[in-house]
Formats: sequence, structure tokens, C-alpha cells
Amino acid sequence: MRLKFCLNCVILLSVIHTSFGWRQFWKGRRTGGNLGGAFGHNGLSAEIGNLPPEEWFEQLLDHFNPTNTATWKQRFYTNNEYYQPGGPVFLMIGGEGAATADWMVKGAWVRYAKEHKALCFQLEHRFYGKSHPTEDLSTENLVYLSSEQALADLAYFIIAMNEKFNLNRDTKWIAFGGSYPGSLAAWLRLKYPYLVHGSISSSGPLLAKADFKEYFEVVKDSLGSYSGDCVTAVQKSIQQVEILLKHRVGMIGLNDKFKLCDPVENSIENPLDISNLFESLAGNFAGVVQYSDDNRSTKTKPMDINDVCRIMVNSTIGTPVDRLAEVNSLLLIQSKEKCLDYKYDKMLDEMRNTSWEATVAEGGRQWTYQTCTEFGFYQTSDDKNLVFGDRFPVEFFVRQCVDFFGKQFDDKFLEKAIFRSNANYGALDPETTNVIYVHGSIDPWHALGLTKAVNDQMPAIYIEGTAHCANMYEPADNDLPQLKAARVEINKFIKNLIQS
Repeated sequence: MRLKFCLNCVILLSVIHTSFGWRQFWKGRRTGGNLGGAFGHNGLSAEIGNLPPEEWFEQLLDHFNPTNTATWKQRFYTNNEYYQPGGPVFLMIGGEGAATADWMVKGAWVRYAKEHKALCFQLEHRFYGKSHPTEDLSTENLVYLSSEQALADLAYFIIAMNEKFNLNRDTKWIAFGGSYPGSLAAWLRLKYPYLVHGSISSSGPLLAKADFKEYFEVVKDSLGSYSGDCVTAVQKSIQQVEILLKHRVGMIGLNDKFKLCDPVENSIENPLDISNLFESLAGNFAGVVQYSDDNRSTKTKPMDINDVCRIMVNSTIGTPVDRLAEVNSLLLIQSKEKCLDYKYDKMLDEMRNTSWEATVAEGGRQWTYQTCTEFGFYQTSDDKNLVFGDRFPVEFFVRQCVDFFGKQFDDKFLEKAIFRSNANYGALDPETTNVIYVHGSIDPWHALGLTKAVNDQMPAIYIEGTAHCANMYEPADNDLPQLKAARVEINKFIKNLIQS
């Protein structure tokens, strides 16, 4: 269910743990998906009671080839605790991470369900979590992984649940999703309006785009909300890394400062390694900004914009590059990593592993495939005058598509794939009705979504000062007033959908 949506949206949790610090946030997606746990910073509490069990739905492998009758088992969860006959059905859409039972008993949508006496389902996205349509993640099998197949999965599931629970034709299904599932929520209403009465689309990107340079522009602006000095310090720190890479003594110093897994002097002639290094350093700030104070479930409160900026403007720590190293060290500790891995070949070997037991089976390989075949969404920085420099242009990411999945997945293939997605779903001009679009100003993904109402049938809520999917989490007393107000507006929208 996670951009768990809201991928993440992006990376990798290992069965046999390895120290790849850069993989905790990659391509705009955090390990496990872009939607976190539902319980808030205190984690699980005694009040939640028993979690619903896993259930399994027999799903078609290929909805668009009638001669392919193969099926597989798709995981889902049910909560009928609040349901009263005649009430609506709420559907939480799974995304680029595993679906989890905690979201069936906590989160803003559960509060809405209690009020409106809704029956609740959560359907895990094909190829993520335990929903394994094929024997492995080979490129040949990943052809069955797409947003279109996922939407058809949802449609078939809705039809089956209507029959199983003997729901009458007037029953109103309302879809919820955050990050990539936020996109799916809108597209589900677009493609299957006779099955879904309305949708709440949170932090969902609608515009497929290869060169998503706006992402780091929002990161810069969000850091600037603390102070302009923070942005200046970050830019100077990146420039100082460039200077240190020009000298052997400087390179040796970088190994120690940034706890690099491999000596950078051995990679100085490998531009792919250096690009990975700079993307990792930029990703430190991207990950903090994207999830800053979002109420996701963690044992300890993650670093936020204020935390990293306090470090970056603190001259007593040392030069800007020393402060950058301090941010990196703290984030390695937070993610329980011993060192920062930036070697491209290591990444390549890992991403080519097609086993369901592989580290990348957590979602990294699958989501990367979707970016290469549908969306792009590559967070680039390709100009020396930008805050994060020029080391990871769009070509760097297209190269990964080719190296991970094959020669056919080149820039021309990606261009056609993105055109197809935008033509299929309408990009920033979707013909949806009964869909509300919700975004936070701090969240970089809002740059690819609808932040202003198009008409009464397509309202939008733009929440100043909030991050990715912030409106979806369990409400807290210290939530910003505008976040509290947004949840009230969303509930009012739901009420109108039910009564309409």
C-alpha cells in the first residue's frame, strides 16, 4: 500500500542484511514504499487490538489477453468492524511496497470509516509484498507489472467482493491511495467509474516525465523554508566535495568523512560511481524533505528539515562539507547502515537478481521497472549552478534502465512509454469526477500533481507546510492547523460522495 504507496512513493530491505546506505532512499522511494506505518511515532499500541488476517484472492495474470487464463493469489485484508448494511465500502489501494494489516485499524481513513459505517478492504499491488504473480522477477515476467494491470486487478476484486458480501448495486465504493496509489485512486475512477463512486488521491503524481528536475527544486525551496543560509550551506558543501575529488588527499578525507564502503580514489575514473555518490548525498536531503514530520510509524522520530538545517548552518561543526558529512553520518545511523555504498557495479549486480528472495524483491527492482516502462520520474540535477550540481542527469537513469533490464529500454523506449502513460490517463488534465486531489507544499511530488481545483468535480487541497501523504496518517494533537483542516475537508468530501 505504499510511492507503501505511495511508491517512494524508493530502497531496499534485505533478508541477509548488507550495508548499502544509499539504498534506503532511491528514485524518490523509501525502503518498504512511500507510505509508512499507520501508528505514529510511538509505534504499535495496546489499544489496536487484533489485526485482521491475510486473505487471498484468485486473480488473472493478464487481464488484456483472453487466451491467457493463468491465475495467481493476491493478498488482501478486510475490516468489517464498523460496517452497517447500506454503508459505503472503502478500498485502500496498495502500491510499491507490501500491504500491512496496521493500516486496517489506524490512519485517517479508518476514522472516516468509523463515522460512515464503512466496510474496509486493502488490496496489495501485484508484484509487491507477498503478491507474487510469477515465479521470479525476470524481465520476461515483469511484463505483467503495470498500472493498467493493477487497475484491472482492483476492478475484478471489487466485482468479486460485491458478490461475496452480497452488496447491492447502490453500494458506493470509495478508493483511497497515497503516492503512486494516489495516482491509481484517481485513475481507477477514470477507468472504472461504474465500479468506484469516488476517490481520495493523496500525493499522487499524474504527469509522467523522464526529467523530473522540479523534484530538487522543491527540495531546495523546502530547505529554504528554514532559512536561505541552509540552502547556501548545502550548495557549498556539494561544491566542496567536487573540490576534494580533484586531489588524492581530499579523496582519502572523503572516505573517512562520509564513511564510504569503498575508497573513492579507486572510482575517480568511473563516472557512474561518482554519479551514484552525488545522488546519494542529494538523496539524504530528498528523503528528509519528502517525509518531514509526516507522522509515519517509527520507533524514534526521524530527522526533519529543521534537524538537517540546524546542522548545515552550524559553523562550529566545521566547513559546509563537514556539516554535510555529519548529516550523512546521522542518517546512516538512523537507517542502521555502517557505510555509504555508491559503487555502480554493486548496484547493478543487486538489481539484476530476479529471485523473490533477493534484497531488491522488497520493491526496488519492481518499482525501477515501472519507472523505465511507464513513468520516468527521475529526480535529476544536471547543472553546476544547481544546489546539488550536475552529476546525475536524466541520462544516468536511462543508463540504469538499459543495464538492469536490457538494451531495448533506452531513451527512445522511455519517451514512447511516457507518452503512452500520459495519453492513457490524461496527465495533468484527467477527465475525472468525484476525485479530490491532496498535496503538501513540502512534498516534492506535488510538482507532478494537481494542486488547484479544476472544477467542482475535481477539487484540490494544497496543504502548506506538510510532506508526502501527511493527511493519511493517524491524526496527532500537534498537527498543523491546516493539516487538521484538510482532514475535515476530506471527510466532508466523503460525506457528500455518500449522500450524492
